[in-house]
Amino acid sequence: MRFLLWLVTHAVSLAAAAWLVDGIRFTGPRSGMAEVEEKILPLLLVALILGVVSSFVKPVLQVLSIPFIILTLGLFLLVINAAMLLLTGWVAEQLDIGFRVTGFWPAVLGAIVITVTTWIVDGVLGAEERR
Repeated sequence: MRFLLWLVTHAVSLAAAAWLVDGIRFTGPRSGMAEVEEKILPLLLVALILGVVSSFVKPVLQVLSIPFIILTLGLFLLVINAAMLLLTGWVAEQLDIGFRVTGFWPAVLGAIVITVTTWIVDGVLGAEERR
């Protein structure tokens, strides 16, 4: 159950980033039920890829960049999160999933959107889980 909740949370945050940030997108129809039907599986796959990348690559980058994180008072973590999103986009392109991140600044904005959306969804779904 916890894995499913995690996957849904990341899928919602990725959907929000693709919707809000120009430069992060899923290929396919842009409106209606066809969009939902065609993009739900790629959205879940990209959420899974982002989770795997964040679980294995992100901790290594954080340890290697501790001096930069301290020097920038934690703002370098945004760069690391943007790099994870760019890496996720690259892996999704290699697997032909239909997810694309077009540059560094869209990745930074997307990382911010994903972080904030994940906090909100975790807060809402976490409150439901505790009941």
